[in-house]
Amino acid sequence: MDWARFAQALASMARDLLAQESLGATLERITDSAIELVEGCDAAGILVLHGRRQVQSLAPTEELVVRSDKLQERLGEGPCFDAARTKEGERVFRIPDFTRDTERWPSFAPQASELGVGSMMGFLLYTEDEDFGALNLYSRKPGAFTEASELAGWLLASHAAVAFSSARTHAQMENAVATRHMIGEAMGIIMGSHDLTEDQAFDVLRRYSQEKNVKLREVARLVCEQGGLS
Repeated sequence: MDWARFAQALASMARDLLAQESLGATLERITDSAIELVEGCDAAGILVLHGRRQVQSLAPTEELVVRSDKLQERLGEGPCFDAARTKEGERVFRIPDFTRDTERWPSFAPQASELGVGSMMGFLLYTEDEDFGALNLYSRKPGAFTEASELAGWLLASHAAVAFSSARTHAQMENAVATRHMIGEAMGIIMGSHDLTEDQAFDVLRRYSQEKNVKLREVARLVCEQGGLS
């Protein structure tokens, strides 16, 4: 492992991640970087766990990643599934060889081998509320990942977590601004069509939201699209 070259590439990736214009682009850059920077990595993806069992695959570099995530979801076990669910303690998981029996994941290992996975690693990527994420690295060859690969993957995941958090926060802020703008526009429509004050117009939107059990953002969108509430 050429650590000097790796350090330069990692620094370049970190700057590139912060320059991405969307959350999706940031995640894709993370998984693409895993293939570029970690020796032995053939495919990569980010697994996000909602609740205890529902899995979401983000920025997979190929279908193998999605199939592995779905398999872990169905079985409720696997290295990346565990990494995404772990708040404390072990945060890096590695299966060196899927052609051998793996006691820790007795159901997942043989079925993953049938999918074409030779070895894999999982790194805790972030923890926030009830959602947890892991960066998953895959190789089709048994024994492809070494201790150096594991260290490189952990360093990549550490940088990726910062970029992921920043991009997600930025996306949430943009969404909040867009929501406020849409609600303001909807209030203007209600005020103009019914000769109401701002407070009265907002109260109309709020009551409709509660009565119909629809989010306020969606109510505002309907008003903007239809010119009012039916």
